[in-house]
Amino acid sequence: MLTFANAKINLGLFLTEKRADGYHNLQTVFYPIKIYDVIELIDADETSCIVKGIDVPGAATDNICLSAFKMLQADFNLPQQQILLLKNIPVGAGLGGGSADAAFLIKLINDKFNLGISIAEMENYARKLGADCAFFIQNKPVYAFGKGDEFEKTEIDLSSHFLVLVKPPVHVSTAQAYANVSVKEPLQSLKKLTGLPLSEWKDIILNDFEPSVFAAFPQIGEIKAKLYEAGARFALMSGSGSSVFAIFDQSVQLPELEKENLVFYNI
Repeated sequence: MLTFANAKINLGLFLTEKRADGYHNLQTVFYPIKIYDVIELIDADETSCIVKGIDVPGAATDNICLSAFKMLQADFNLPQQQILLLKNIPVGAGLGGGSADAAFLIKLINDKFNLGISIAEMENYARKLGADCAFFIQNKPVYAFGKGDEFEKTEIDLSSHFLVLVKPPVHVSTAQAYANVSVKEPLQSLKKLTGLPLSEWKDIILNDFEPSVFAAFPQIGEIKAKLYEAGARFALMSGSGSSVFAIFDQSVQLPELEKENLVFYNI
């Protein structure tokens, strides 16, 4: 059996507090997009993970998919499986690709072996693997808070717009992004701000990672500026970077940005 694990973008990201457990409390809106990894489960004599496509830092034996499988195997006595992962979602891009892979694998395991795990239970398993991992279980736009694993429903729908994502050839590690970030309590909640018309988002919906990441990687800030020059209604770095997405009213082509970056259209 196989499944297609999609990426996400962050429609704003406020870092509000440093937690005692080392995480940060935050406010964000997770929004699923149409860039996909492919995951397949195959019966095997021993459990392993094979990764193809985009290079992923670290050994396949440390892949989050293998961690997810072994976590469920311990509780449900699952037979040995080979996990085949075809990576298409850019790495180090703030798109949640690893978290998506783990969450979609949990759902795939549940379906393949008829485990009958509820959505809430699958979300709890996913929370053990990463702060944004649980979002991908239901995979619908949500306002997220706490450390990014508590959710409230949001009615945001961008399907009538044209979304573009630009990934420069730089990798921003999450640890690097958090090292220089400023933490502050916002004047208004991101949930309220994202409920305002899109025309008002530009100056009020921010990503608190942008100042420090743009200082370290000026080309990311330049991409955001060029997207606005091309007519974007709204543009923002996703997560801790390095990708930048933009919302347009109609289809566009960005050949200048394609010269040095990966550009994904109609995501």
